[in-house]
Amino acid sequence: MPILEVSANGLVPIAVTTFEAEGWRERGDLQRLLKDHIVALEEGLMVLTEEFGGWSDSSRRIDLLCLDKLANLVVVELKRTADGGHMELQALRYAAMVSAMTFEQAVETFARHRNRASPDTDGARAEILDFLGWTTAREDSFGNDTRIILAAADFGKELTTTVLWLRERDIDIRCVRLRPHRLANGNLLLEIQQIIPLAETAEFVTSIQNKRIAERKERNERGQLLERFLQQLSERALQRTRIHEGRTPDADLGVLFGAIGKAGVSINYVIARDVSRVEVLFQRDDGRDLLLKLKEDQAEFERAFGGPLDWDEKENVRNCRVCQRVEGGYRSSEEEWPVIQDRLIEAMIRLDGAFRRRIASLQ
Repeated sequence: MPILEVSANGLVPIAVTTFEAEGWRERGDLQRLLKDHIVALEEGLMVLTEEFGGWSDSSRRIDLLCLDKLANLVVVELKRTADGGHMELQALRYAAMVSAMTFEQAVETFARHRNRASPDTDGARAEILDFLGWTTAREDSFGNDTRIILAAADFGKELTTTVLWLRERDIDIRCVRLRPHRLANGNLLLEIQQIIPLAETAEFVTSIQNKRIAERKERNERGQLLERFLQQLSERALQRTRIHEGRTPDADLGVLFGAIGKAGVSINYVIARDVSRVEVLFQRDDGRDLLLKLKEDQAEFERAFGGPLDWDEKENVRNCRVCQRVEGGYRSSEEEWPVIQDRLIEAMIRLDGAFRRRIASLQ
């Protein structure tokens, strides 16, 4: 959208110019001005240094290295060109290199930035602590994430596509467009606009990203807990019964499958978050018919099992089951796992005893 000047004669477009046409240099002009007014890029940033190259195996340098209020490091890369070049790849390399920076290294870097000839580390430390609102250094809370801000005259499609792809994978990388405008009186304006993510949706996008991170964490934890629970259950069950001998638990599904004498019918442990079950599962086109045939003798089966069962006979669904639910699952306290597993094993032995012979004889 153009920037318009309001005059007595109406709205007058302000001419867009380029940094090249104005003779601006990246370091001597753009970087110098933004370093002294970093709030123009983002509120709540502190510039630790410029032209940072604190690694021995590279001659490349970060334009601006900053710190945010959450003690995250922020890599700022600047380009005066209209396509951004390959600055996102460069910034990723820098972010990886600087991600291991400690609080004390940040203090030393900031002290040298303030006075290279005579660094005042005590003063630098006090200023950083005051910025973060800390009373003492907390190494475990420092630099847990490294963010990236790309600031350029404009961004090519390849770059923006890459940035959006990285954001989908929870890399906090942003694009800020810097556009110079020349007024009729000769004055120069600098338009600064965050375009990825849009400033209006940044809070919403951040909440979505946080939700996605939490979901990924939950999936990872679920997989680890399920795998451990099922492995313990399998080993514990083999001490009492051979129903699932030679069977490998499926941690993705949370199931330990077992055979019961007929194709398309299985006898399984199904482990969920808080309530698990043992079941006879019918996965065949005539599964519901077989289940209904067995249900004609429901009282007999439940007497043999030693208690009531759930007969899940969904219409027009290929999967039908007879099961008993057991309180407890992989999210229960691990101290309770042996008790829950013993209940499941006991129920499995009784379920197998009640159904195996009849299922094998079904026509």
